[in-house]
Amino acid sequence: MQQFPRRRAWLVAPTLLSAPLSWQALAQGGGEEEPRAALARLVALAAPLGGRIGAQVTVDAPGGAWHLAHAAEAPFFVGSTTKSFILAAYLLAVERGEASLTEPLAVEDAVRSPSSPVLEGLRGTMAARFVLEAMISHSDNTATDMIMQRVGVDAVRAVIARAGLRGVQVAASTRRMVSYLAGAAPGQDLGWAGVQEAMAGPLPSPARPVMNAQESMISSPEALAAWYRLVLSGGLFARPESLVEFRRISAMATVLSEVVPAHVAAYGKGGSIIWNDENALALGGQMRVRGVAASFGIALNWPGGPETVAPTMGGMVEGLRGLLAAVAARMP
Repeated sequence: MQQFPRRRAWLVAPTLLSAPLSWQALAQGGGEEEPRAALARLVALAAPLGGRIGAQVTVDAPGGAWHLAHAAEAPFFVGSTTKSFILAAYLLAVERGEASLTEPLAVEDAVRSPSSPVLEGLRGTMAARFVLEAMISHSDNTATDMIMQRVGVDAVRAVIARAGLRGVQVAASTRRMVSYLAGAAPGQDLGWAGVQEAMAGPLPSPARPVMNAQESMISSPEALAAWYRLVLSGGLFARPESLVEFRRISAMATVLSEVVPAHVAAYGKGGSIIWNDENALALGGQMRVRGVAASFGIALNWPGGPETVAPTMGGMVEGLRGLLAAVAARMP
């Protein structure tokens, strides 16, 4: 996780990253915990925090799909999980001949955004394919805003509408969201210098909540699971090579190796934020066990200071590991 050194803890939608794990709960289950028991253990994380959690798992078994769910239709702040929609929008633009994976995109202050572990401080150009990889693999926000500038937020929202996903909200750019949360007027981009100033000193106006109707990253767990179920089944792209590229890049998400059972193919995107005593962790994706798909969406939102983040992240990763291991053990 990247955190900015200022009075407020500020983490702008990076991926979930590894955290110290006790493995105690998973070990007690012996890797054979029932999926519903594993889900209940994950859900139990929210109550001591005064937060809320939602989850959806859909397994497309040969004998018929089966589901696990808890508050699956509720909206949550899900942060960078929404970058999967941006990836799809760019690949669809490539299909239409409006963009290419090899075209150079400018790395410059006009699109620079906080929490950019790959492109921070770099200038020049980078091929779009590598920008997409940085956006998903390392959740680089500058890379995200480079892609958003290229395709436009309307194209991303069109993908969401085409997929039939309800209640999903994406920000016009990560920097626009940062600007709005920091008190800027709706639609105002503080610019790179302005964002840096806001991070280092007083905000231009009172801080806004992460869940808002202007600039946010919101989804239900149900919608995240439905998204991966649709797109990975071939229900979005017209060309096979587009789906191949979506899978390849989606498999790079850092969090997957932390929570998906070993030697299991998986695709997805995590997200998180720490902002003004609001916190979020989320993950959407799909794993495939012996050719059977399990699509999932999980989100936890809770109040609290930065000191709550590390133990909560540890519990979340451990809980996700237990849940996905239990689901995989019950797949045909």
